[in-house]
Amino acid sequence: MNLWQRFQQYFVRYSDLGITLDISRMTFSDDFFAKMEPLVQKAYADMKKLEAGEIANPDEGRMVGHYWLRNAKLAPTPALTAGIEKDIADSKAFATAVHSGKVAPPNGGKFTRILIVGIGGSALGPQFMKDALVDSWSAPLQTHFFDNTDPDGISRVISEIGGDLDKTLTVVISKSGGTAESRNGMLEAKAAYERSGLDFSKHAVAVTGTKANGISSKLEAYASENKWLKIFPMTDWVGGRTSVMHTVGLVPMALQGVDVDALLSGAAAMDEKTRTLPVKQNLAMLLALMWHHSGGGRGTKDMVILPYKDRLVLLSKYLQQLVMESLGKELDLNGNKVNQGIAVYGNKGSTDQHAYVQQLRDGVNNFFTTFIEVRKASATPQLEVEPSTTCGDFLQGFLRGTRKALYENGRESVTISISEVNAFTVGAIIALYDRTVSFYASLVNINAYHQPGVEAGKKAAGAFLQVLTDVRNQLEKAGNGTADEIANAIHADGEDVYHCLTHLAGNHTHVKLTLADTVANDRFIWIN
Repeated sequence: MNLWQRFQQYFVRYSDLGITLDISRMTFSDDFFAKMEPLVQKAYADMKKLEAGEIANPDEGRMVGHYWLRNAKLAPTPALTAGIEKDIADSKAFATAVHSGKVAPPNGGKFTRILIVGIGGSALGPQFMKDALVDSWSAPLQTHFFDNTDPDGISRVISEIGGDLDKTLTVVISKSGGTAESRNGMLEAKAAYERSGLDFSKHAVAVTGTKANGISSKLEAYASENKWLKIFPMTDWVGGRTSVMHTVGLVPMALQGVDVDALLSGAAAMDEKTRTLPVKQNLAMLLALMWHHSGGGRGTKDMVILPYKDRLVLLSKYLQQLVMESLGKELDLNGNKVNQGIAVYGNKGSTDQHAYVQQLRDGVNNFFTTFIEVRKASATPQLEVEPSTTCGDFLQGFLRGTRKALYENGRESVTISISEVNAFTVGAIIALYDRTVSFYASLVNINAYHQPGVEAGKKAAGAFLQVLTDVRNQLEKAGNGTADEIANAIHADGEDVYHCLTHLAGNHTHVKLTLADTVANDRFIWIN
C-alpha cells in the first residue's frame, strides 16, 4: 500500500469539530487492531464505569469526575449536577462583577491585573489557557503567576506588577491549603501587599476545598477568618492535572475574558464523539492505541509534542503533567511491579527544527512525534515574504517537510489538525487527551488517577526541612563544625547535613563556609 492510500485509510475527520487525526505514519501491523480488540473493549467498559461514578481512586476512596464538568447532566446525582452548574455560573458572575467595577480595589478604579498563585495543575492549566487564548493587549486583566517557591522568581513577578499592586487581584488555588508552594506564594503575596500599605484580604480570592464539599481546607479557614473577597469551591473528585475546567481554571479564564462556555462546549463535543464512536473512528482510542503500539505497551518510546503554532507552545508542558503523572506508575492494578509511563517533551515548530529535530531524525530512535497543525495560519492578512508565499506557507512547509524527513528515516508520527486556535478547539484538544490517558491506562492495566510518587516526594521534602531546622539549631549551639560533626550530634545523614549547611551558608547571614581540601573537612561557622 502506498502512503497516499494508507493516509486515506487512517485519516479520521470530525468536520463538525474542525479536528482531524492522521495515524498513517505509524507502522503498526495489519492485524494490530484485531489483536488489541479485547483490551479495547475492556477500556470502553472501564470508561463507562468511570463516568458513571465508580470509585476510580481507591487510595483516596473517591470518584473521578472531570468528564462531568463539561456536561453536568452526566454527573451521577442531581446534587453534583447542580453544584457543577453553580460553579460555572458563579465563576462567570464574579468575572463580570470585576470587569464592571462592582468588585473593585479599595483605592478606587478597577482591577487591571490578576496574580494567580498555584502549583502543578493549579498553575499549568491556567497558564496554558492564558497563552493559548488570551491576547494581552485586549485582555480585561493582565495576568501574572506564582507557580514555584523560588524567591527570586517571586520577586521578579512582583517587580513586573510594579506600582499596579493596588489594582491587582490575587487568586490563590490550593485544594487543601497545605501545599507548600501555594502557601508560600500566598504568604509572599500578602507580604508584598503589606509592604505597599495595602490590605491583602481586600484583593484576595481563594479556590479551595470547602466543608460543604467534605474537604477540610486550611485555605478556606484562613480566607474565611480574614474575610477575603470570595471563596470558590473545589471538589475531591477532580484531580489537579484534570482541573482546568473546574473552578481552578474557570475562575482565572473568566477573569481573563476567555469564552468559558465555548471551551466547555468543545470538550463536551469531543467527549461525546469519543464516548460512542467505534475504534477506527474514535480519535481518543486511536491515539491510545498508537501510544501502545509505539512503546509496546511499556512506554519504551518518548512522546514528542510539536505544535506548529506559538499559541500552543505550553501544550507540551500541560501534557507532560497530564500524561506522566497519570501513567507513571510502579504497580499495576493487580499489584505487579510494571514501572509504566510515557516520557513527554516538546516545544514548538518550526523552532525545534533548529534545536533537537537533528537528533530526532538521525539520533536514537526512542520516540514518536505528535505534530499539531493549525490550518488557519492567521486571523489577519498575511505578508508575502516571497512571491505568492507567506510566513504561514513556510510554517506548513516546515511541518510537512519535518514529518516526511522523520518518516523516511524510520521515525513514527501522528498528526492532529485543528481549524484554528479558539476556546472551542482548545477545549476539544484537552478533552481528547483526557480520554486518551484514561483509555491507555486501561489498556496497560494501571490506575491513572492517583500519584503515590508525588506524595513520596512531599514527605521526603518535609523530612529534609526538619533536618535543616535541626542543623541550624545545632550549628548555632556549637558555633562551628563540619558536616560529620553536626550530623553525629543530631543523628542525621552526613550528606543531608552537608547540603543543609551549604544552603544555610548561601542564604543565612549568620553562617559562613570555610572551604577545605575535601567536603568532609569544610567548616561552617555561626557568626552572631
